[in-house]
Amino acid sequence: MTKHLVLVAGNIGTGKTSLTERIGARLGWRTAFESVSDNPYLADFYGDMGQWSFHLQVFFLGHRARQHLALADDAQSAIADRSIYEDAHIFARALHHLGNLSERDYAAYRAVFDLVVASLPRHDLLLYLKTPVPVLLDRIRGRGRDIESGITAGYLSLLEAFYEEWMQVYDLCPVLTIHTDDLDFVHKPKHLDIVAQRIQARLAGREDVVFPPAQRSNATG
Repeated sequence: MTKHLVLVAGNIGTGKTSLTERIGARLGWRTAFESVSDNPYLADFYGDMGQWSFHLQVFFLGHRARQHLALADDAQSAIADRSIYEDAHIFARALHHLGNLSERDYAAYRAVFDLVVASLPRHDLLLYLKTPVPVLLDRIRGRGRDIESGITAGYLSLLEAFYEEWMQVYDLCPVLTIHTDDLDFVHKPKHLDIVAQRIQARLAGREDVVFPPAQRSNATG
C-alpha cells in the first residue's frame, strides 16, 4: 500500500481538526494535531503579544518541523491538522502586519523558517479548507473557547486574504480545496464519504473534468 502524507490547511474554524480525526479513522491513517496544552508560550502570548510573538512562532516552528519529520518517516500514511507552512505565510505574517512582530524579529524568523523547510520531505497533498468569514465567526462563538474569545471578523478576514495569496503561489504539491460551509462531516457520514473519496482519488491521480452543457459542443475535435 502506498504511503501518503497529507496536510490540512485553513482559517480558524474551518473544521481542520474534525476532518483530520475522521479521515484518520476512516482511512486508518496516523493523525497529528497542533500543540496547545503543552505550549509554554501560549498564555504569555495572549497576555502580551508584542513581547511573546517571536518566542511563540519559534516554538511552533520547532514543534511542526519535528511533527512533519516524524509523519514522513513513519511507514503508515498520515494526516496533520495544520501545516508548518501556514506558520510563516499566514500567522507570522499577520503578527508582523498587526505590529506584534517587529521587522527585525520577522526577518530573523523567516530566515530560520526558510532554512528548516528547505530540508523537509515533501508531502503528497494539501487539503485547503475554505469557509466564509461569517460562518467561521459563528462556529468560533459556538464552541466558546476562552482562548478564542478575542477573535474578530476583521482578523479572520485578514487571515483569509493571506490564505488566498498563499494559494496563488503554492506549488509544493497538489491542492484539494474543500468548501466546508455546507459540509457536515461530523454528523453526516455521506459528507465524510464524499471527502474521503475525493482525497483518495486525488492521491491516485484521478480527476474528473466535466464541461458545462453549453461548452460541450466546443470541446470536441
